[in-house]
Amino acid sequence: MNGMELNHKKILVTFLMHLGDLTLTTPFIRALRQAAPDSHITMLVDEKLKDVVLHNPCLDEVITIDKHGRDNSILALLSCAHNLGKMNFDILINLHPTIRCSFICAMTKVGTRTGCTQSLLRPWFDILTPLDRKKHAADMYLDVLTQLGVKELSHRGLEIFPGNENRAFAESFWKEKSVIPTDKLVGFNIGSAVETKRWAPERFAEVADTLSARGYKTVFFGGTMDEDMVQEAVGHMKTKPVLATGQLSIGQLAAAMRRCCLIITNDSGPMHVAISQRVPVVAMYGPSHPELYGPYTRLATVVTAQPPCPGCAAGMKHHCRDAKYNMRCMKELTVKQVLDACEKWLE
Repeated sequence: MNGMELNHKKILVTFLMHLGDLTLTTPFIRALRQAAPDSHITMLVDEKLKDVVLHNPCLDEVITIDKHGRDNSILALLSCAHNLGKMNFDILINLHPTIRCSFICAMTKVGTRTGCTQSLLRPWFDILTPLDRKKHAADMYLDVLTQLGVKELSHRGLEIFPGNENRAFAESFWKEKSVIPTDKLVGFNIGSAVETKRWAPERFAEVADTLSARGYKTVFFGGTMDEDMVQEAVGHMKTKPVLATGQLSIGQLAAAMRRCCLIITNDSGPMHVAISQRVPVVAMYGPSHPELYGPYTRLATVVTAQPPCPGCAAGMKHHCRDAKYNMRCMKELTVKQVLDACEKWLE
């Protein structure tokens, strides 16, 4: 297709997926700004995740909806579309074909409606840019710009800008936790929304104890939903870690993670947050495949069970295709493998 003129326009980007997915759109945001330096760019995101993009210098405005709260109805989505329509956008780019986001886009009065959409709503879209599911997710979103005719995809990898307030909060948080400037801090993110992506808490505990014995201070991150898992891990430990689980907003988490020299993590949203802060990661991968949703950085080591679990199908899977393997991919991933991976980044 011939290139769409993106500069000197009012552009709306819509995306209502999860924490990790939203963080993976940040190279797209940077590349869009490079392609359209004089455009006014607005992004619609889930209110709970707004910290990911709120202070991004490549955006002029962030609009939110509470998709699982007050805006979880067709009437609320129609109201959102009506209000967006009044803002007179020239171009709308929908980055993911979820039904909720596709519906808002279809109902929004706009000059040119483009991106990807749920199949039933395709007639409302002027230009379709289907997602190439064989690419890494960050490159998949960048490919939308390629399909719109952008020749140079200039970006800086994953980027979350915590903002001054969150940086100040993180500084006082570490002081309150008795973390001093000379401490070598290693962070742990042991949760994941998907059970089959979780490495065992007692193994995280063993890694944390081993590093603690070597002079590192350990800290456990994660959201409120991870508190039970963290308590289980801490219950197995001989040393005492710093606990930050359930105590930090996304912006505060990003700012706090900057203080770490390494993050050891399952495949989850906070892993991508750590990457956005240029912190090295050691990431444990089971049924999902790092080529598609893995660390989008060179500062990472991906650890998988050896030999690979035969039950894990290619692509973005949450379960072994054969129940007889029963999470072998995570169960056979060893403490020694993880500690060996850490060596490279802790040298």
